[in-house]
Order: sequence, then C-alpha cells, then structure tokens
Amino acid sequence: PLFRSVKALKSLTLSGYSPDYDVSGISDPFLQVKILRLLRALGRGDPETSDAVNDILAQVATNTETAKNVGNSILYEVVLTIMDINSESGLRVLAVNILGRFLLNNDKNIRYVALNTLLKTAHADHGAVQRHRSTIVECLKDPDVSIRRRAMELCFALINDSNVRTLTKEILDFLETADTEFKSYIASNLILTAEKHSPTQRWHVDTILKVLVKAGNFVDDQLVPGLIHLFAGMTSLHAYIVQHLFVALGDDISQQSLVRIGVWCVGEYGDVLLTGASTDDELIEVSETEVLDILEAVLKSAHSSLVTQNFALTAVMKLSSRFSEMNDRIQSIVARYGESMDVELQQRSVEYSMLFTAYSHMRNGLLERMPLPEGKSIITTNETIGGEEEMAADRPAQLAPETHQMPVRSEER
Repeated sequence: PLFRSVKALKSLTLSGYSPDYDVSGISDPFLQVKILRLLRALGRGDPETSDAVNDILAQVATNTETAKNVGNSILYEVVLTIMDINSESGLRVLAVNILGRFLLNNDKNIRYVALNTLLKTAHADHGAVQRHRSTIVECLKDPDVSIRRRAMELCFALINDSNVRTLTKEILDFLETADTEFKSYIASNLILTAEKHSPTQRWHVDTILKVLVKAGNFVDDQLVPGLIHLFAGMTSLHAYIVQHLFVALGDDISQQSLVRIGVWCVGEYGDVLLTGASTDDELIEVSETEVLDILEAVLKSAHSSLVTQNFALTAVMKLSSRFSEMNDRIQSIVARYGESMDVELQQRSVEYSMLFTAYSHMRNGLLERMPLPEGKSIITTNETIGGEEEMAADRPAQLAPETHQMPVRSEER
C-alpha cells in the first residue's frame, strides 16, 4: 500500500488539468488528503517508511497552489504528516515555513490553525519556529480574541535565555491592553518566565515590578508569598526593591498583590528608605512621616482587604524598631485597631500594644528582620501557577477540502 499510495499521490501532484476531478485548480484534493493521512499512519514510528515518503511530501509541499483554501487544506495535511513521522530536519523546517506563510493569510481561520499547530511543534522545532517570531508577535494585535490567545501562548513557548528581554517587553505591552480573562494567565507566566530566564537580578526585579503595576489585582494571590520570599533573598537589591515599591504604593494603593508585597518590604526594610539612596538616576529622599502616611492610608483604604490590613498593621509595628522618632504615632495607629470588628486584626493590635508596655524589653528582638530564606524561590515549584488547565479547549485542527474552507472555531469562553 505504501508504494501504490506514493505513486498515486505523485501522479496527482504532477498531473495536468483534469476537468472531472479538478477543484479550484487542484487535481482531486479529496483523494490527496486521504492519501496523506494514510502515509501519516504508515510512517508514524517507522523510520524506513518515513524515509520512503520524504521525497513525495517535499514535492507536494512545493508544487501545491496556495491561492485557494483547497490548496491550503492539502498543505496543512502535508505539515501534519511531516510533523508526525520521522522526517528529515530540512523537511520539518519546510513544514514550519508553510505555517509561517499561513500566518500572513488574510483568513483568520487559517492564521488560527497555523498558530495552533506551531504551538504543538514549538518544543520539537524551536529554532525553526523562532524564525517567525516577529510575525507571531504581530498576531498579539489581531482583533480576533482566539488568535491573540494562541499567539500569547506561543510567545511564552518561544521564550529562552537569548530572547527573553525582547519577548517579555512585547508581552508586557500586550498585558496593558489584554482582555480581562488573559491578565491573570499573562501575569503568572511572566513571573515564572522572569524566574527561569532572567539575565540579571536587576532585570528580574524590574520585570516583576512592572507586572505587579500593570496586572494589578489580576496577579494571583498564590504568588505573593513566593515573591516576598524572592525579594527577601536578594540582599544586594533590598534598597532598590523597597524604594521602587514605595514609589508604586504612592501612585496606587488599590492593587492588592502590589500593596501586600510593598507593605511587607517597607516594614522589613523601611530603614533603607531613609538613606536617600537612588533608584536609577533619581535621588529618593523619604521621611519617617511619609512612610507612615502611606501605611496608614493602606489601613484606611476601602480597597484594602482584611488580609492587606493585617499586612499593613504588622509593617507599622515593625517600623517601631527601625524608626527613631515615630514610636508615639506608631503606638497610636496600632492601638486604634484594638476594637476592630475583625478578630484577627483586633488580636494583632492588642498583642502589638503589649510590646509597648509590659514587654517593651522584648520588642526589638521580636521585630528583627526575618532570616534570609534558604534555597530557590518557591515560584518555580509550580510551573502553572495561575495557569489554569488549558486556557480553552483545542478546536478541530483539520481542513475540510469538501467545503474548501478552514474549520470554524467554537465560541471562546
């Protein structure tokens, strides 16, 4: 069957016009698709059969007209066959290039199928897919939500140590205008990507801060402890981190993940804010009063959840051992929540107040900086934090020559 199938496909590919079987200039596309599927089944897991069909697959790929959807249907089957058998590396590059041409097609269904197939092959043919990176990035701006979704997933799949700066910048730009349903997925994966491929610690910190600011409340709560753990371990950048977080808090205290990380760092390293160190080229001078003003604003904010208020109250208390002139104000802020309706907040207030009176001799020791964490950040323990199951069920990825058009995608959630 292999020999007869190859012979029949070659005859169809090289034959001239036949009015009885011609469809849009392609000779019997239905039979060609069936033969290609048969070759795929025969060549799967069989190196000898795969080697025998390499030539005919190359001929079909180079001789099939792409002006009509019927030709694209055959080319798509060729791509699937090449990817499924033990084909030569050059043939696999040819298949990826065909998908790259699909990305330039005006038909959004063809672009979607190309992105979907590239996503499935990116791990095996990473270098070949990388050549089409700029086209894939352009798909992030497509008006079709399905195409934007697949382009975003493919961009993450393409990130490596050599292109992490470029692709991360593109995805951060996309994050600002992305649909609400994408933001949590993008934020979580950007943080994981920064952890995995960061070229420098400074770039790593800058990227996470940008994600916290741009994604806002869409940053997964599960990431907050991991990011605190990460920042605590970057001892050489504590001043840089706490100063940038303080500036971010001054601009917006409604983003809960940003606020929790920010107030924790301010409470832990608040004394660094008073040194007047610089962030980038700008000198930052902060007074004790300004720091407490921010924390008090967080405590009073209608945006702050009870968890965030607990973070802020603890940060205020920690500053009593780091600031020299604000103990009276700190004591007043802490005592204010002794009658809070929230039991946890009330308990913290009462216990912290006791450290100003009966247990004042223990206060500085209890409020020392947390010990440095051991090992790597816990962010890398889960490669799919916030990354849900599959963002959407895979749609059918077959072309139907009988109708001369790509399959229609199901509605996105």
